[in-house]
Amino acid sequence: MTVPSRPDGDPASPKTQPSRQSEPVAAARHRAGSSAATAIDSRLVAIRRPFESIADETWDALAARTPWASPFSRNCVQRVWWDAYGATAHDQTLIVVDESAPDEIVGIMPLMHRHELEPGDLAARTTIRHQPGPALRPVPDSATAVFFGASYHADYATVLAAPGDLNAVCEAVAESLAAQDPSRWDVVDLRRLRHGDPATDALVGAFEWAAPRAGWLVTREQEDVCPVVTLPPGADFDGYLAALGKKERHEIRRKVRRAEAAGSVRLESSASPIDDLNAFVDLHQKRWGADGLFPPTEGGAASRRFFGELFESCAPTGIVDLSFLTVGGRRIAAGVTFDDGEAVYYYNAGVEPDARELSPGVVMVACYIQRAIDLGRTRVDFLRGNEPYKYEWGAVDSPIERLLVQRVGPAPEVR
Repeated sequence: MTVPSRPDGDPASPKTQPSRQSEPVAAARHRAGSSAATAIDSRLVAIRRPFESIADETWDALAARTPWASPFSRNCVQRVWWDAYGATAHDQTLIVVDESAPDEIVGIMPLMHRHELEPGDLAARTTIRHQPGPALRPVPDSATAVFFGASYHADYATVLAAPGDLNAVCEAVAESLAAQDPSRWDVVDLRRLRHGDPATDALVGAFEWAAPRAGWLVTREQEDVCPVVTLPPGADFDGYLAALGKKERHEIRRKVRRAEAAGSVRLESSASPIDDLNAFVDLHQKRWGADGLFPPTEGGAASRRFFGELFESCAPTGIVDLSFLTVGGRRIAAGVTFDDGEAVYYYNAGVEPDARELSPGVVMVACYIQRAIDLGRTRVDFLRGNEPYKYEWGAVDSPIERLLVQRVGPAPEVR
């Protein structure tokens, strides 16, 4: 089983992070702690700003300062989503600035505005949940909702802010939403918040603080799970397998050996993912057919555009990768992953059904775990969904939370 290095350089090298721009107000607050807002006589306010008006460098510099930001928070991923699916939503991005330095962006809250269910959502594959999960507090399909931007196709979301600014940024966001005309939204429905992300607690605290005067009901609940494999420090692939159950370890080794007996097994990154888009789509359709991402509908066309632009805009940065599994030179599977220098995120895949005797899905995951070990990553994240196969690799559920704000009291007077 061979996992060659990717064409973007040394596999052990961390991903290059964008340079951070000078932000004196945010930096001062970060050094002094979250209480420094009073000490330096400043006040944060949230302002609506079109997504396209925020410079890529500014966005990604702030994402780099946000410990819980994932690749889904990167500007290029958000931009690709808006390009492919923007017709289904309205941009409501908020930036948070200090009144004393309004040109310095202290926080970003990527938001969009739409109905819970828009006409054509099912056909366009823009439903918020694609499989059954925990029962959630119901919201009418006709409700006008504020979601995290791109959350229909992103597995994680968060508030972009340095740790020392986070509480004040979330308070400014809550204040902005409370001040909006009540006719603008019925609910704030924030999904994809990772359990343990300080932004979740900060948002809950800010919304609950605003709730009595705004007439809100605030609900926090588990939305889904992301099964995550934690790789043993310093272990090679055999050391990783040793941590699994005897049955799982035996089955993985048996299937990998069977594939190796049929020819050289390699997981290779595409040198030209744009050119290989159709090959990925073909393998995905062979596995999932009309239930997959690329049916011959408007939704399938949007998915093609999404992945095409993802490969074009984000692959050069190193955060997204298209790889093909080959056995004896024959392509039998393809996978799309994200990588932030700490974890490999298993985003989507397709396999050749005619190669089922070679267990392409199992062998490809084995190769991805080998790659993650070689790269020095600490986790392989299978992202949303509790499909049984994920637990065969030793994955443990990481809860994903939902924060729901509903209007239940008298509408506040618009200022």
